[in-house]
Amino acid sequence: MLSLAFPWIWLALPLPWLFKRQRHAQARALRLPDAMLTGQSLSSAPLPHPVWRYLAILAWLLILLAASRPMWIGEPVAMKREGRDLMLAVDLSGSMQIEDMELGNRVVDRFTMVRHVLSDFIERRDGDRLGLILFADQAYLQAPLTFDRFAVARFLDEAVLGLVGQQTAIGDAIALGVKRFNELEQSSRVLVLLTDGENNAGRFTPAQAVSLARQAGVRLYTIGIGSSEVQRRGLLGSRTINPSSELDKAEQTFIALSESTGGRYFRARSTEELQNIYQELDKLEPLAREESQWRPQVELYYWPLGLALGLLMLVTGRRAYG
Repeated sequence: MLSLAFPWIWLALPLPWLFKRQRHAQARALRLPDAMLTGQSLSSAPLPHPVWRYLAILAWLLILLAASRPMWIGEPVAMKREGRDLMLAVDLSGSMQIEDMELGNRVVDRFTMVRHVLSDFIERRDGDRLGLILFADQAYLQAPLTFDRFAVARFLDEAVLGLVGQQTAIGDAIALGVKRFNELEQSSRVLVLLTDGENNAGRFTPAQAVSLARQAGVRLYTIGIGSSEVQRRGLLGSRTINPSSELDKAEQTFIALSESTGGRYFRARSTEELQNIYQELDKLEPLAREESQWRPQVELYYWPLGLALGLLMLVTGRRAYG
């Protein structure tokens, strides 16, 4: 529908006629003696042609219309206001280079598998607000919480192993996520941590960081990445090794810390297990936010303004050149 932002502008409609009446009264007072001497009537002064007078009136109406800021308001568009606030913390330590995962019938390192499956998880988060933390020796905020999930996926795709060191600062990653959540007035406060080892760097221990998380109402979901058995070939034949021995030692700690916040610990030994874990995360209760609507607005003031300028140029040009 058509709407005017400043309809009170139309109160100025009679101003030209008031000014004209006052000017004529002043002119009559000044010219009355001459008219009495010459015997001429003031009413005999030439008047502009009615066409030009009507064009001037139309220009004034168009100026008022432009000043009242007309706009076309479209139909209401519902805004998605129900979703989750998820902060993703991804381990970039040196151990994520271990090739003990399968992806498409080929063996890949842990980070390649995590990036592939996590990208699909991010793409499905339509309506959720996502953030990304990368950590190794230290934790860095790569993407603040945003509805632009494609930007978050791009930041993850551009991440490089070893970019922030070789060790694992799990406590710092949790603490950084809590800090970012505390900057929000309302949030579902869910932190998803993906790691393949135990904490061995950073200023905060996992216990200290989880204590902050509990105080802030942050639920921690920890995902341990790493296969339990890998076949390695040597000079004397193949042998079975456990590339996730450090993770196995830290699992009980991760379970206790995650559950203390109302979250859970998951173990992903393969691509399929990680995909199943993300399906479990899909069942998190969404944060119910106030619904809102947005109505598209198209400004129209430039149309009457342009016509008014054209008419004024026409009228003033006629007066200038007769």
